[in-house]
Amino acid sequence: MSDPIILGLGSLALLVVLIAIRIPVAYAMILVGGGGIVWVNGPGLMLSQLKTLAYGQFSIYDLSVVPMFILMGELATVTGLSGALFRGANAWLGWMRGGTAMAAIAGCAGFGAVCGSSLATASTMGKVALPELKRYNYSGALATGALAAGGVLGILIPPSVVLIVYAIIVEANIVTMFMAAMIPGLLAVLLFMLTIAAYVMIRPDAGPRGGAADRAEFIAATLGMLPVFAIFGIVLGGIYAGFFNPTPAAAVGVVLVWIYGLAKGRIRLAQLSRALLATAGTSGMIYLILLGAELMKIFMSRLGLPQQAAAWIAQSGLSPMAVMVLLLVALILLGCLMDSLSMILLVIPFFWPMLLEINGGLYQMAEGSGFGMSTEDLKIWFGILALIVVELGLITPPVGMNVFVISALARDTPMTETFKGVAPFFGAELIRVALLLAFPALTLWLPRMLGG
Repeated sequence: MSDPIILGLGSLALLVVLIAIRIPVAYAMILVGGGGIVWVNGPGLMLSQLKTLAYGQFSIYDLSVVPMFILMGELATVTGLSGALFRGANAWLGWMRGGTAMAAIAGCAGFGAVCGSSLATASTMGKVALPELKRYNYSGALATGALAAGGVLGILIPPSVVLIVYAIIVEANIVTMFMAAMIPGLLAVLLFMLTIAAYVMIRPDAGPRGGAADRAEFIAATLGMLPVFAIFGIVLGGIYAGFFNPTPAAAVGVVLVWIYGLAKGRIRLAQLSRALLATAGTSGMIYLILLGAELMKIFMSRLGLPQQAAAWIAQSGLSPMAVMVLLLVALILLGCLMDSLSMILLVIPFFWPMLLEINGGLYQMAEGSGFGMSTEDLKIWFGILALIVVELGLITPPVGMNVFVISALARDTPMTETFKGVAPFFGAELIRVALLLAFPALTLWLPRMLGG
């Protein structure tokens, strides 16, 4: 093994160690990437990069959509949209065995479509749905497991901040990625509801039937969901129809959620201030991690690590599909150690050049076909698969951030019970990954159809 490869692998190991000892991800990446550039090329190149790199990264127009969608999610959290969604879904589904848990999944999907954050979705829907699930005597495992799993829908169903960041890293079209996420996102909702149905079929006492809503309550709950559907339809429908780009669409979404909050009397100056400060803090964190990721990318490129890894894979005789499966397994394992956004920013700059090389470089000569798709299709397909397995990290020990969030709300349910409740949903997610691996058209069909 050559010295550059040893240095590259050692740097990655050091990065993981720094993150494991709670050094902030952005600082760890800047330290390892910047230090690596200085080690390999001297301080002159590092100083030259710092002169223009930060401005070049942060002035990308597409990146302006991130704080707008974060602000939209922060405002959605305080306006009561989650309660309206859950009440409406429960009016439709609550009469079935396990129906209230299914309503929580539907509410998570709807709120995720406005919020775009998994942790915010899990936390907000948990506060709304847990009291109802307890009122109907749902088992602690099913109630908390369904909510922790439902929270992961916020990361994939558009608009998703993590999806936007992925698109920026690989230079994919954000609108196309939103289109590609729709069918896999709806597939997750369907599989989660089927999981609940199977769960209560095996253990009927875990998810009793809820009370059927009377006519007036049903109509009121259904009408209560209409503002959410209107916001979702205007924002995403406007993007897909070409009326506006993602950044103006996000601005429109912010205004619509703000108007809804004002109409309901739920947004005051204090709430608006907190939302703006939270947006600034989260956006600053994302931007700083992006800078660190770019330094890591430059360092690894100068070492030639992605190309060397692709060469090793080509010589190993592994098929491109086997390589894809190995990378997804690696993402699942990394998800046990760090949050989803950090993982995307850390590994995608390393994995993507390697996949690109396999698809169009060494495998093109050795095998003739690579993954059998264009670079643009590979960006879309891999991006959706990567985000799904990144989701799994949110419900996988030892980190399992969604599990920790729900456990903090359901203090009477041991965390071990929540992890047990999450396990069937983890299995459903693996089925979804297998389906998308076997049938890439599930991801690619809608972008191709709407893209003309």
